Amino acid sequence: MEKYIIKLIGSYLNVLSYFSGDYAANKALHLFSTPRKGKLNSQNEKFLNSAKKENLNYEGLNIATYHWKGDKATILLVHGWESNSARWKNKIKRFIPQGFNIIAIDAPAHGASGSKLFNALLYSEFINIVAQKYQPEVVIGHSVGGMASIFFQQKHQLKSIKKMVLLGAPSEFETILKSYIKLLGYNKKIEKHLNKIILKRFGAVPGDFSTSKYSKSIETKGLIIHDVKDAVIPYSDAKLINKNLRNSMLISTKGLGHSLNDSSVTKNILEFIQK
Repeated sequence: MEKYIIKLIGSYLNVLSYFSGDYAANKALHLFSTPRKGKLNSQNEKFLNSAKKENLNYEGLNIATYHWKGDKATILLVHGWESNSARWKNKIKRFIPQGFNIIAIDAPAHGASGSKLFNALLYSEFINIVAQKYQPEVVIGHSVGGMASIFFQQKHQLKSIKKMVLLGAPSEFETILKSYIKLLGYNKKIEKHLNKIILKRFGAVPGDFSTSKYSKSIETKGLIIHDVKDAVIPYSDAKLINKNLRNSMLISTKGLGHSLNDSSVTKNILEFIQK
């Protein structure tokens, strides 16, 4: 049923594109940028309530943050698409006994944060607001949260950050966009207008937004963890990022999928942070 609905939406916008390419492409971009907000279950809600909550602000948009105080290095946690800060629960429970000062952030249009739409550039500015306040030594980003973390550090070069951890992070935005176009079955007219709208709105073509390319100007030590069978973000993306993030190492997993929500991953992260 879901596949049928997806194809139906794609067909509808394809028809609209023959009347107005810009209108159809704007609708397509809006759909691409709108995450589905899942409700927190009672356990995750209880866990987030154990943190000190604070709302920060970026251009009138609320940034939800969660703070577990500690005396050691500050770790900033940046979740991925259609997720929220509760996704870090298992890792935070391992970090707290180690004494780390932990900050988690909800992305734009996710969790308790503001905005109706999401993109990695906006997320990177959310990250910057939080990072400027808390001056983290370590940033850990999952999936598009890893991409947004690199975008942030490439632009702002925050000196407090000594180490970055990228979990299942994508490299090329253009590849993500093409996958979306293929999934919906959009025609070439919509694809052409999408590229034009992105250039006008963000000042660059899709191919310019690249985690691996942005990594070239980052000196921070990096740990990249990616599953070789990741069905969401290909393993080849991890190799691209590892090649360009000069002071980085790549750990390959097998069978952990895109979430990488496993105690072995947490152990690898702790070893990297504590070196």
